[in-house]
Parts: sequence; structure tokens; C-alpha cells
Amino acid sequence: MTLSEKVFKVLCDQVNAELYSSYIYLSMSSWFDSTGYSGFAKWMRAQADEEREHAMKIYDYILERNGRVILAAIPAPKSEWSSVKEVFADTLAHEQKVSAMINNIADVSFSEKDYATVEFMNWFLKEQVEEEASVGAIVDKIEMIGESKNSMYLLDRDLGKRVG
Repeated sequence: MTLSEKVFKVLCDQVNAELYSSYIYLSMSSWFDSTGYSGFAKWMRAQADEEREHAMKIYDYILERNGRVILAAIPAPKSEWSSVKEVFADTLAHEQKVSAMINNIADVSFSEKDYATVEFMNWFLKEQVEEEASVGAIVDKIEMIGESKNSMYLLDRDLGKRVG
């Protein structure tokens, strides 16, 4: 069974979006490393790896459906932030954008009566709920601790325990 042109396009777009996500999180990791936050850097690096895995999951699905993945140029990500709070606010906004894209794929797949892709996208729909909740909780903690260097140190240490 092959993909309709509409479903194929949104899936290819999502492969590229997931690769961009990996790229931006790697940029955030680099910024954290340069500012002395090795725990946040490790967390973002794990996030970058996870986003690449998401891209490859969709890539492989396209191949299973007799498609050929079309890759696009990945734009340069932002590389400077003013604070830890700004990085994680950007992360939450980015995850919300990705959620909207995933919802769109589900909508397009359903309208095209491609129920196999609807089912495939269910995993991503659930994953995005987890992603937004996880990052949202970090943003809430940063809001709570404010400018406390001791608390930021502890949060950096805690997030550095993430296993990729």
C-alpha cells in the first residue's frame, strides 16, 4: 500500500522537522556547555538524540509504505540565549509547534482515509503529550526558583541524570 501525495508530503515535512528539532536541541546543548551547565547540556543532548530517533521512525515508515524520503535543507538554529529560562521557554514553544504538526499529520491521514498512518501517528501524539508535560514541568521549576544560583545548580545536577 502506498501513501497518498498529501500524506507523503506531511510525513516528509515531519522527518525534516524532527531533524531540525534535533539540530536546535544540539545547539542548546552547546550553549549550556559553554555557560557551565553540564547537566542541562546532557539533558538537551539526550533530547537531540531522541528527536533524531523520531525522524528515523517516520523515515522508516515512509519506506515501509513504498515511499522515498525527500530531505530538505535544515535551517541554522538559534545559538544564543540570555538565560536558562529562555532556553526552556523556547523548548516548550518548539514542542508545542511540533505537537501541532503531528496533529496535522493525523488530520490529513484521517481525511485521506489512511488509517494505517493514523494508527502509526498515535504513538507520536502520545509522545508529544509527554514532551510538553516534561518541558512544562522544567519551565515551572525555573519559574519557582527564580534567580537562585543554588537552586539552579541543583536543577542542573538533577537534569544531568537523564539517561538517553
